[in-house]
Amino acid sequence: MRGMVIGVSTATLRIAGARNLKDKRRVLKSVLTRLHNRFNVAAAEVGRHDSHQEAEVGIACVSTAGSHADQVLAAVMGFLEAEGEIELVDYHTELL
Repeated sequence: MRGMVIGVSTATLRIAGARNLKDKRRVLKSVLTRLHNRFNVAAAEVGRHDSHQEAEVGIACVSTAGSHADQVLAAVMGFLEAEGEIELVDYHTELL
């Protein structure tokens, strides 16, 4: 049996245009759906639920190679940095 690597990233996002939680949910839902469709990762809001302009998002991928998982998560962070509706404030990645 081959080894399995799980790549996990936590990203802090700023949603400057959100005036309320409904705006935040709309933007996050769109971003998380695009992450899943483009990179085949699992992504969900995992913190800062009560803030309408900040979100903490968890992203995970499974691979047989650590280098591949790291590349996928780096591409996800690049996508988030280029995304117009949000600002990537900080992130942390680890391989398990």
